[in-house]
Parts: sequence; structure tokens; C-alpha cells
Amino acid sequence: MKKSVLITLFLILILVTNISLASYDTVTMTVVEEPVCTIEIGENSKFEKRLIEKNLNNKEVTLQLQVSNEEAYLQPTGEIMLVIDNSQSMENTVEGTTTRKDLVIQSANTFINAILKDNDDLKVGIVSFSTNVDVSKEGTLEDATLVSNLSSDSQSLVSAISNIQYTGPRTDLQAGLNLASQYFTEEDNNKYVIVLTDGVPNVALDYDGVYFSDDVIQKTNTELQSLKTAGYNVITMLTGISNPDSTPGTRNDKTYADIIEEVFGTVTNPTVGKFYYIQDNEIEQTITNDIYNDLLPVEQILTDIVVTDYFPQEIIDNFEFAYVTEPTIGTISTKVNTENHSITWNVSELKPGETATVQYILKLKKDFDNSIVGKILDTNEKVDISYTNFNGETIEDTSDVTPKLKLTEPPVVLPAAGTPIMIALFAIGAGLFIYSVIKLAVTNKNMKQ
Repeated sequence: MKKSVLITLFLILILVTNISLASYDTVTMTVVEEPVCTIEIGENSKFEKRLIEKNLNNKEVTLQLQVSNEEAYLQPTGEIMLVIDNSQSMENTVEGTTTRKDLVIQSANTFINAILKDNDDLKVGIVSFSTNVDVSKEGTLEDATLVSNLSSDSQSLVSAISNIQYTGPRTDLQAGLNLASQYFTEEDNNKYVIVLTDGVPNVALDYDGVYFSDDVIQKTNTELQSLKTAGYNVITMLTGISNPDSTPGTRNDKTYADIIEEVFGTVTNPTVGKFYYIQDNEIEQTITNDIYNDLLPVEQILTDIVVTDYFPQEIIDNFEFAYVTEPTIGTISTKVNTENHSITWNVSELKPGETATVQYILKLKKDFDNSIVGKILDTNEKVDISYTNFNGETIEDTSDVTPKLKLTEPPVVLPAAGTPIMIALFAIGAGLFIYSVIKLAVTNKNMKQ
């Protein structure tokens, strides 16, 4: 009797369980909250994590991580005076039929076009220097010529450079520096003097008449120092010195290398500003790349960005994880870290105007744990971010703001009387009861006999 009752209860329990327990097909997924996790980076840039797509019928959501550098791309501003050597030695060939003048002109033109492109906040002027062909005027300001006043018209500047005549017999850098400084405006802005020369100064203003003399060295050095004192940024490129250890014909106590150091200093310790002491085959790279970059303000580039996205245990256990695509910039973990339940995204560099994104899907597993039904589920535990800002400082930040999901099961409705299930339950119960009564009667009768 007891055994039959237990069998009856067991069968009924199975039927009820099949009716009431949540299943993958019957459970419904909803998005309870959709906050955007935002971490500010400087004044304009930011990190964001947001839910971007809901495919609730398929029980999946798509989330996106995004880092954007929204700083403006900075350009140089102010005034530049190009001070170009037009001595006869610039006509020397350096490769095939190409002269040093050709390399400087081509590179200077490329430089001007690049630096002035879409830039109304910069003007460029040009001065040439050597020594006057009239020896009586040597050592005067007539050793230098204003080729072009300050202008933002790159076409006219390129034309002016192309028309420079290379006739001067010697090199009076002081005259070029002095004349160039007179054509800056009085505006409070950046001012640059860029010297492109192929020779060691051998003449100066009102010099003592001896080429390469200490008087020439000292006056040229002092002129450079005066530009620094006036607040001008000086960049010098010196090329064409094939034998620096030889001595000028007018003196034997100093080599060209000695005079160069006394006038310009060294590359690592220049007299003023920056000093490029190069070979002719480096002219283009130095002018179009190195000097160009020297004029740019601190680049608004974010570097060494690391985003670590952590998942709660309930998400790890009950949802499948998959990337939608590879990150647009940088690299990311191929799968979720099993130890700390995270993915890590590395972006080595993010330039102004660039945005890096990566997307992934969370999809409910077929064999999910029924205990999560009815709970509010955080899709993420937290996000940590670290990066190097525009000033070279390492910044760290974190946020636990995250979209939230919920699984629900339709209310359990017991079958109404008269439905097939209830009829079946009644029939099973009645049959077992009748069977038990008959069996009990038979058992009692046998015992009496």
C-alpha cells in the first residue's frame, strides 16, 4: 500500500515539475537597465561601454567597448623665418647631377606645403645669406637678402625659394640671422628661426677682416644667443662638411670641427635650440621630417591604453561569450581569463580624431542554472582603464556602471479540470487507488484462510 502511494506521488511530482521548472525555450530575457559606462580622459576624450544591440528572441545582447581621442589635431602656429644659405658651395653636386641646392630647395618646398596646409595660424618668411658679390659690402647686412616677407601663401613662398640666386662667395650667417629677426612682427606668438646652411661661418658683421677668425666665431655665436634671449626658437641644419678635421686655409690652430662647436655647440648640447649636423643624404629627412616635427606642439596622443573588462560569476557560468569582430585598433584577449574572469584590450597609441572599438556578444547557455531566473544580472562586474596622457602621466580609473539583464519564466498555471493532463492525473491516481484497495482485500482474504 505504502509503495503504491509513493509511486503515485512520484508520478504526480514528475508531471508538476515538467510544468513548473524554467526551460531555455520558455524563459524570457529582458534588459532591465541600459546605462552607458563613461570614464573621462582629459577634457575631451573618453572611454565608453554600452549595450548596442538586443536580440532578446535569441537571448543574446551585444556590448561595445570604445575609446575615443577627441582632441583637436594641433598644428604649429606663429611665425617662421627660413634662413637659407645661398653661397656658391650650394651648387656642388652631391649625387649624380643633383646639387645640394636642389636637395634643400625640394625639401624646403615640401616642408612649406606641409606646414601651411589648412593652417591659417602660421606665416613663413624667407631670408638668404652668403656674402655680397661686391667685396666692399662684405661684412654688412647686404650679405643677406629678404626673399619673402611673412606669408601663408605656400605657392608664392615656393616660387620665391626657387628664384634664389647662389652667387655669394663666402658665408655670413650673422647677417642672415640679424636680417631675419627684423621681419618678425610684435605679436605675442611662437617665433622660429630655421637655418639651412652648408658651410662654417667665415664672415660676420663688421668683422676683423680675417676669415674664420675668433671675431667671426664670437659674433655669430652671440647673434644666435641674442635670438634665444628674444624668445625665438632656433633650429639649425648644417651639412656639406666633408672633412671636419681639416683646418681652414686662413688659420691652422682650429679645425672646421672646432669652429662648428664654438659657433653651434654640439648635437647633444647646442648653443641654442636644436642643431642637426648631418650628411647631404640626410637633408630631405631632416627638413621634411625632423624639423617639421620640431615645430609641432606636444602631440595630443594617448598611449599605452589598457582596458580590463571583468565579468560576474553568474555571467561566466550561464552565458556564452564571443567577439563580434576584432578590435579596430589594438589587440585583445582571445578568450575570457579563467582566473579573474576578464578580457584585456591593449591600444598602444590613439591619435587625435581616432576612435577604437571592440564588440562582443553574451548569449544565454542552453543549460543555464535555473537559480538565476528572476535575478537582476550585471553584464559586467567593473571596467579598469589605464593610459598615458598627453603630459606623459600614467592615469588609472575604474567604473562599475553596467547594463543589467533579467530572466523571467511565465507564471505556472495548473491545468484546468477537464483538460487532458488533469484527466490523466485523475485516471492514474484513481487506477492506483483501486489497484491498492483490491490488492489489500486480496491480501486480507488470503491471511484469513
